[in-house]
Amino acid sequence: MKKTITLSTEPHEAEIGPHRLFFQPEMYGDEFLDAYSQLQDVQKTFSGGDVESMSTDQLRTLYSQMRRFLSRLMTEESAAEFLRFVVRDAAGTVLSVHTELEKAEAEAARLDGAGVADESMRLPDRVLVELLEWVVEVYGGGNRPTGSSNVSAPASSRGGTGGKGRLPSRASTRAVGVSAP
Repeated sequence: MKKTITLSTEPHEAEIGPHRLFFQPEMYGDEFLDAYSQLQDVQKTFSGGDVESMSTDQLRTLYSQMRRFLSRLMTEESAAEFLRFVVRDAAGTVLSVHTELEKAEAEAARLDGAGVADESMRLPDRVLVELLEWVVEVYGGGNRPTGSSNVSAPASSRGGTGGKGRLPSRASTRAVGVSAP
């Protein structure tokens, strides 16, 4: 008896408006779980994980960690587009570019008169949450990692206007979210 198991070799792709982000084809379970665990630890630090009771600063930290988590799963090129911290001198000349804010700040502190500009990809919070949920499905094999997550956005609106026409068949379903080939 022979069992053949294939490994994904093509990156996963998320198309978000004009942006295309590519994620690593395969992720070792421990790498994924370590990254996911860090995100959950940050979330639990604030208000026991209750997003609605978080302060603005706490939410910024949480969303920053969500972005960091996502970038860890991306290909190097997509991560560099998604998280981009630019170190410039006083004249505005680019000295270096980083995907981690801490490294950019350390570089700027080392250079006299240098500063850091966040030129990361801007996406609405609901898109970050959808992307987060999608990568958990992709790398979690359709199953969420153990532990609950309260980092959920409300469902996207259905769009259009309500009417008095007949309802569609109950057998039809509506697809929502980011899709990958």
